[in-house]
Amino acid sequence: MKIPCNLFLPIQLVSNVTEFIFFSDPEPPELQQFTFLCISFIYLFILSSNGIIFFLVIFDRHLHTPMYFFVSNLSFRDMTYTSVIVPKMLAKFLMNLNTISYTASFVQMYVIVSLGATECYLLAVMAYDRYVAICSPLHYQIIMTRQLCIILSMAAWCGGFAAPLAATILALKLPYCGPNIIYHYYCDDTLLLSLASADISFHLLVGSFSGAVVFLSSFSVIFITYTKIILTILRISSKGGRKKTFSICASHFTVVSIFFLPFLFMYLRPPAIYSSEVDSFLTMLYTVLTPTMNPIIYSMRNKDIKIAFQRKIGFICTRSSLATE
Repeated sequence: MKIPCNLFLPIQLVSNVTEFIFFSDPEPPELQQFTFLCISFIYLFILSSNGIIFFLVIFDRHLHTPMYFFVSNLSFRDMTYTSVIVPKMLAKFLMNLNTISYTASFVQMYVIVSLGATECYLLAVMAYDRYVAICSPLHYQIIMTRQLCIILSMAAWCGGFAAPLAATILALKLPYCGPNIIYHYYCDDTLLLSLASADISFHLLVGSFSGAVVFLSSFSVIFITYTKIILTILRISSKGGRKKTFSICASHFTVVSIFFLPFLFMYLRPPAIYSSEVDSFLTMLYTVLTPTMNPIIYSMRNKDIKIAFQRKIGFICTRSSLATE
């Protein structure tokens, strides 16, 4: 027997919704196929490029340094993040499977927000690593020990997954009695909460507070460290020395810009230019663009990654030629 939706009943007994539906504007079959192929190509590129960097850092002893240790964490995060979102998108475009179960929707929402917070913290940790490398180069090996790198990495991951925990638990206790249509391509936390049959103002406040803590704490670390980095670079007398020193943190600065600029625009923009289309575009930027650009930035601008890749390719070719003889 179904329990009627009554807000005076215990919260955990009033949710009749068993699944949610992703909805988007209808598209011609040809456009759906083209979108499927594009997303598939991007997804395979994200997995392969980030996977190469991740395994190169693990198996190449020349890359066993603090900077590449954090880069491998970032690559693993990017692979995980896209794998939570993209397969469901591909199923929607290919087989029109646009539903997600009640439990899976909240799991997806929690993991997406957690991985977003984790990247914020990882970028802050990487900024600190670059700060030590530039501002205290003689003490870099003493400060950035293997133990400290592991502790900072664990703190970033644990902090990222702890940040949305309270908001997710509160969201699970809300009654969901319909409608059950999500106008997005994944379970966005705000859109999912808006489907609840209850007042969600407190829940939105908790989620906004936890998001603000993550954003402000990580962005503050990045801002402070880069302020000190820039001041250190400006004190270098030679132009060549300034250029060489800036190149040490150029890749990380580019990744930070790509990741944080959409967030800054979303939260600091005037209300007059608000639109759901703009939100969807910005969401696509940090959902797809950042995991795509990270390996390009860290490989094309990094000689160590290129050399390690060539070394491994040469080793594999040598082993293959010996096996065939």
